[in-house]
Amino acid sequence: LGTVKFGNDHVVKIMGYGDYQIGNVTISQVYYVEGLRHNLFSIGQFCDSDLRNLDGVDLLTGSRGNNLYTLSLQDMMMSSSICLLSKASKTKSWLWHRRLSHLNFGAINHLARQGLVRGL
Repeated sequence: LGTVKFGNDHVVKIMGYGDYQIGNVTISQVYYVEGLRHNLFSIGQFCDSDLRNLDGVDLLTGSRGNNLYTLSLQDMMMSSSICLLSKASKTKSWLWHRRLSHLNFGAINHLARQGLVRGL
């Protein structure tokens, strides 16, 4: 079935999957990862199931391409305070690369040089 890779580069095997029913809503192909103590939430599956936030409040906005979401930090910074923190290292650079929707390293360096991300 495959594996799930986390931000700390830990890889775990997907043991199975099934449909998850919440009231009258069914989310299909929910993965079971043995030993995982938290629920994994797929924004892609959420959108594909045509689900919505009941309060009608947009938590984040972005565009989706190839099942990857791109968020505009510039737009987010205008509407609210954001704090992203990291300690520079090769491992941390890759972690931020993944956290920022695979933003290229040149752009990540630009964010750091301009002081747009505290601690980067």
